[in-house]
Amino acid sequence: MENLLCQLLQLYVIVVIARIILSWFPVSPGSGLSTVFSVLYALTEPVLGPLRRMIPPLMIGGRGIDLSPIILFFGSQILQSAICS
Repeated sequence: MENLLCQLLQLYVIVVIARIILSWFPVSPGSGLSTVFSVLYALTEPVLGPLRRMIPPLMIGGRGIDLSPIILFFGSQILQSAICS
């Protein structure tokens, strides 16, 4: 059970990374990439959304940088070190 949880945490981090990378590119509605992005969004937004509401974006040069994925990475690493041996 412990090993499964560790693997799921790693998989979730990979899904978050995929969402971040995909967010850098324009996605046209109705394309195959749009479907992939909507699945990634549905998987990650329940965790990233509340984090984003609690932590304001870091303003640099008039643009906001979303820190929620970074917080999620740190949190998942702490959780993995506590659970996975």
